[in-house]
Amino acid sequence: MRPDQRVIASIETAASLDGWSDRIRSIVDPAVGRGTRRDALTGRWMGHPAHPMMVVVPMACWIAAATVDVIGGQGADRIARRLVGVGVIAVVPAAATGAADWLDTAGAERRIGTVHAIVNNVAAVAFVGSWFARRTGHRTLGRALSGFGIAAIGCGGYLGGHLAYARGVGVNTTAFQSGPTEWTPLCAIDDVDDVGDGGVVQAHLGTVAFAVIRRGRDFDVVEDRCSHRGGPLSDGEVDGGCIECPWHGSRFATDTGTVLSGPASVPQPAYETRVRGGKLEIRRAENGGLRQNPVGASSSPTQPSS
Repeated sequence: MRPDQRVIASIETAASLDGWSDRIRSIVDPAVGRGTRRDALTGRWMGHPAHPMMVVVPMACWIAAATVDVIGGQGADRIARRLVGVGVIAVVPAAATGAADWLDTAGAERRIGTVHAIVNNVAAVAFVGSWFARRTGHRTLGRALSGFGIAAIGCGGYLGGHLAYARGVGVNTTAFQSGPTEWTPLCAIDDVDDVGDGGVVQAHLGTVAFAVIRRGRDFDVVEDRCSHRGGPLSDGEVDGGCIECPWHGSRFATDTGTVLSGPASVPQPAYETRVRGGKLEIRRAENGGLRQNPVGASSSPTQPSS
C-alpha cells in the first residue's frame, strides 16, 4: 500500500475523529439550515453540487499570488497581496458549500471530510496571515505563509478528490444504473391496484429498483435510489405530486423527477408510463454512456448511521 493510501486508511478508520465531527456538525447544521439557504449551498439551482465550482476561485487566486511572488516584476507585491485578499474572501462561499455537502455524510466519508475541512481552514488562516504580513510590509513572512498555505490546500485538495472520486460524495448515485429505453413491462397492475391514490410501491427490473406512484388510474415511475445519497424513495411520503426521500428530506416531482427541494441537486430519473395487457410498462430516453452500463441496486437498502 502506498504511503498516501495508508494515511487515507488511517483517517477513515479513526473513530477518535467522530467526536470532533459531531461538535462541528452541531455548529454547521443550524448555520446551513434547511429550505432555500441549504438548496442554494448544495447546488439545486444549478443541477449539481456547487462546492467544486466555488473552490476554484480561492485556489486560483492563491496559486496566482504564489506565481507572482516567484516571477516578480513591477507591482508584484501589490498584485500578490490583492490576489491573496480576493482568495480569502472567496473561501467563504467555498467553505459554506462544502459544509452543506458534508452534513449528509457518515462513517469514513465524514471523517475524511472533517480532516479535509480542518486542513483547508489551516490554509485559509495562513493566507489571512499572509495578507496582513504583506499589508504591513513583511513581504518575506507573507510569501512564506503563502507557501505554507499552498502546501495545505494541496493536501486538502487531495482529500477532496478522494471524497469525490473514490468515495463518491456529491456524485449522482443513479449515474451507473438505468432502466429500459424501449417499452418494457415493469409490474402487473394488480400489484399496485390495492395501493391508494398517492401511494407508492417498489418494483424491479433486473438489478434496478423503481418507485411506482399511483395517481388515480395513472402512474408515475422514478428510480427508487435517491440521486443524493441513495435513499429508498419507495419508503418516503408522497404529497401533492412530489415524493420525499426518507433519509435527508429531498423532494422530487413524481412525474418529471425535478428536484423541488434539496439537499439533492441532481434530478431523479423519471420514466414514461403506459398500461398494456394489465401490465405497467415504462421507458426512458437515455443518453448517458455510464447509465447504459448499469450496476446492481439493492432491493432493501438501509440508511447509513449519521
